[in-house]
Amino acid sequence: MSLTATTQWELPNSPHTPKTTIPCIGYGVYNAAGHSSILTALQQGYRLLDTAQLYENEAEVGHAVISCGLPRSELFIITKIGDPKGGVEETLESLRDSVRKSSGTKGKWEGGEGYVDLFLIHNPLSGPEGRKILWQALEKLRAEGSTREIGVSNYGINHIKELLTYASHPPVINQLELHPFCPQLALASFCASHNILLQAYSPLVRARKMDDPTLVSIAQAHNVTPAQVLVRWSLQKGWIPLPKSDDPERIRLNREVFGWALTEEEMAEIEKLGVGMEDGQGAVCPYLVHVP
Repeated sequence: MSLTATTQWELPNSPHTPKTTIPCIGYGVYNAAGHSSILTALQQGYRLLDTAQLYENEAEVGHAVISCGLPRSELFIITKIGDPKGGVEETLESLRDSVRKSSGTKGKWEGGEGYVDLFLIHNPLSGPEGRKILWQALEKLRAEGSTREIGVSNYGINHIKELLTYASHPPVINQLELHPFCPQLALASFCASHNILLQAYSPLVRARKMDDPTLVSIAQAHNVTPAQVLVRWSLQKGWIPLPKSDDPERIRLNREVFGWALTEEEMAEIEKLGVGMEDGQGAVCPYLVHVP
């Protein structure tokens, strides 16, 4: 399939008919410098915004959704919850609060039209019982139409196996730290075998590898930046990269990864950067896939 700036991936585990689709690239708003950076990303063509309760900027996303002038149907909004707020009903109320903030309007449970497209469990740190409460609350949120899809983030193989014992539908997405220095091969293969799409956060390795000789050489061959090589590599892996920046020029460049492609040989050269780092050794964020 030829990748373009408007390519959408189908979510195979979506319970809807037709299946929900998701933009092939998104903008991560972790530590984003407020409403202006988010609007800049939308102006540059991003249509997927990724926020979370933890980021404390869901309201800024909602403000951008309302003020950007784009039809809500053209946007794909993701948010996340990290831990249960008591039982299922109390947690559901927390989810609804996030929907209200992230959509910038009243939710469907209160007579409004607000919704998010995807709600994730941010991490597996709440333990088996907490994870179950979170998922049950998310299923209720989806049933009432306040989120179209639900999924997970930072979940390892055992967490997903556990989830599948009680989920009415499997997660559509697992959002992970993914880049050449943290390829998570076994987990990526497991998710693929269960039709769980992967989103790649920190695809730019927090700018720590921009002077890597392999990346620099390949970037020069295509007259692009090492950051663009990393984003393009993620796209060609079939992942959904979520590059983040507050710099308007970098926001633009991080999305200008279409109209050219990495060769099979270049993909293989980049893959070699992760040898010996298959299980988180090159992670730049907390590596949570093995927590109990």
